[in-house]
Amino acid sequence: MKLILAIVHDRDRHKLSDRLVKEGFRFTQLASTGGFLREGNTTFMIGVDDEQVDAALHVVDDCSRTREQFVNLLPPDAGAAGALIANPVSVRVGGAVAFVLPVDRFEQL
Repeated sequence: MKLILAIVHDRDRHKLSDRLVKEGFRFTQLASTGGFLREGNTTFMIGVDDEQVDAALHVVDDCSRTREQFVNLLPPDAGAAGALIANPVSVRVGGAVAFVLPVDRFEQL
């Protein structure tokens, strides 16, 4: 048995959760926040048998798309608000990050 931790952008969470239900995967979702842009993410905890890992990862990949976004990045010591106006920078957001972990024991109580 494996536990897949899949972190996706909030914009993709409804599509992914609907598809996981449709495909018969059981999961739990948690609200999370990204460290770089401090935007909302959703972390999916998906428990699967070993032979279902590739199918579950395919669903995550299919439902999570990357997109370009412009952000104003100010250094943490930028000083008073308005003292420095940063130029917008294009960054890629979205997609998914997935970790596949072994599960030694599973109990449903």
